[in-house]
This record gives sequence, structure tokens and C-alpha cells, in this order.
Amino acid sequence: MDMKIYYEKLADNIRIERARKKISQQRLAILSNVAPDTISKIERQVANPTLETLVSIALALNVDLNTLLPLK
Repeated sequence: MDMKIYYEKLADNIRIERARKKISQQRLAILSNVAPDTISKIERQVANPTLETLVSIALALNVDLNTLLPLK
């Protein structure tokens, strides 16, 4: 998978899960202990998250990490 497409899908998946849970970026930042600016940058594909950040976001959204990762 082209890396640009990978990061687009990752951002989409985070946004989708956040919307399903009706959680704002600010609330996700608090729940995941990730800076609000970082959440915004990930969703806008301006920043590439570390594995630690992705795990924190997945835990905060109460989803499996595979739900966020575009592995298909």
C-alpha cells in the first residue's frame, strides 16, 4: 500500500471511530494523554503517529489497534 494512502486511511479510521463515540478531538486528547495539536495533525495527515501514540488513541477509543490500522 502506498504510504500516502496508508496515512489517509489511518486518519479516516481515527476520525470514524471518534465520530462513532461522539468524542471531540479535545476529549480524545485528554483520554489518550496525547496533545490536542497532535490529534489534529494526525487526522489532517500532517504528522505521522508513533506506535505509542496509536496505542494510546486505540485504548482511549476502546478499539483494537487493528481497527485503526489500514492493513487490507
